[in-house]
Amino acid sequence: MEENIDFSEYVKQMAKVLDLPIAPKYFPSVVENFARVSMIASVVMEFPLPEDVEAAPVFQLRKEQLY
Repeated sequence: MEENIDFSEYVKQMAKVLDLPIAPKYFPSVVENFARVSMIASVVMEFPLPEDVEAAPVFQLRKEQLY
């Protein structure tokens, strides 16, 4: 599935919704990163899952995993 997403406009709109200022010098990099994340996510979203798969339980980090 190919979508033509205007990532520049998406970042502008989401920054406005989140009241998150993005400095002009960082804006192109933020847009580029959203395009990359979208590409990576599309690979994950294309992975077929059976209809009867249940959601995973909440992940909780064990204390021994911290060290």
